Amino acid sequence: MTQREFDLVLYGATGFAGKLTAQYLAGAAGDARIALAGRSAEKLQAARDSIGGAAADWPLVIADADNPSTLADMAARTRVVVTTVGPYTRYGLPLVAACAAAGTDYADLTGETMFIRDSIDRYHQQAVDTGARIVHSCGFDSVPSDLTVFALHRRATADGAGELVDTDLVLRSFAGGVSGGTAASMIEVLRTSSTDPAARAAMTDPYTLSPDRSREPELGDQPDVRWRRGSEIAPELAGYWTGAFAMAGPNTRIVRRSNALLDYAYGRRFAYAEQMSCGRSPAAPIAAALVTASNAATMGLGGRFFDKIPSGLLERVLPKPGTGPSEQTRERGHYRVETYTTTTSGARYVATMAQQGDPGYKATAVLLGECGLALATDRDKLSGLHGVLTPAAAMGDALLTRLPAAGVVLETTKLD
Repeated sequence: MTQREFDLVLYGATGFAGKLTAQYLAGAAGDARIALAGRSAEKLQAARDSIGGAAADWPLVIADADNPSTLADMAARTRVVVTTVGPYTRYGLPLVAACAAAGTDYADLTGETMFIRDSIDRYHQQAVDTGARIVHSCGFDSVPSDLTVFALHRRATADGAGELVDTDLVLRSFAGGVSGGTAASMIEVLRTSSTDPAARAAMTDPYTLSPDRSREPELGDQPDVRWRRGSEIAPELAGYWTGAFAMAGPNTRIVRRSNALLDYAYGRRFAYAEQMSCGRSPAAPIAAALVTASNAATMGLGGRFFDKIPSGLLERVLPKPGTGPSEQTRERGHYRVETYTTTTSGARYVATMAQQGDPGYKATAVLLGECGLALATDRDKLSGLHGVLTPAAAMGDALLTRLPAAGVVLETTKLD
């Protein structure tokens, strides 16, 4: 690894999310050796010129998902590949294969559960053998979920408060749009569920991403679609209503995989769910019911009848990959999540994570950039695990230090 030409190669640097990540790295990478990669030398040059500053001298690497040999060459030259090229179900596996073969660490933005499952099935063992860390879901999906639970585990352990039991993430505030990449990923998830009954069944299993399904505890129903009073989650949420969070499906499975990869450090009775706050006004229970029904219909009916939707209709309506909002809109965005837990000793805690900036764009660029830099430059702080991992399992302790230093609110509080 010390002989590699680069510390980090950003693949997809000419796309919207890729450019934002490159801009972030230009200000945050310090002395790290960075290169930009993509299919077109001309577009890469233009992207580098538009960033300027520290990026002016970054080398350019030509690589194309349709040409696996170029991906292999790229992976062999660097410690880490960070990729924003999605939908990952369509374009991602050849790069995972290249990194697993080369012993190169990898980070992406995927929220596509079955892509991650395919990555595990095909390349986990090879990555273990070569020493690669293949880390999926390093953006708004699913770092806030994964890191708040990891932070709660660390805090409860330090306090001698026991293991985590009932744990719930609540999206308390959110302003921002759906990115083109996220929209494309959602379409791929629905398409896969519609055409593959086995995949549709797997998507309903809370332990879809488990390294060993037979070892998982049976904790009863852990639905992705919930409509609840806030007081059912924590006394601090009395008067609020919560509904389904659209990204609960992939996020919860990442968190449960983290627990399994960490040898059930969170606990064998760890039960996890996600929901979003719909406020406490008289209309809040109606809003919570509607958002829950909408999410249930999208995943249930969409997963069964997606192929009946007129061809191209969703692509014409939803944002396109490589596109995004204005800088002003990105700056005005924000999010705040609160993750509540009760431990085996009866202690209660909440972990809060918040960022300024559109979650799908500016905030995600920070999260992905910091994950890539953690893999590239904080190697003494990474876990000893290799293979197909999660952000918490691969670099939880490193991120607990890096993210607050990058302006991300990340704190834990013991509750009465």
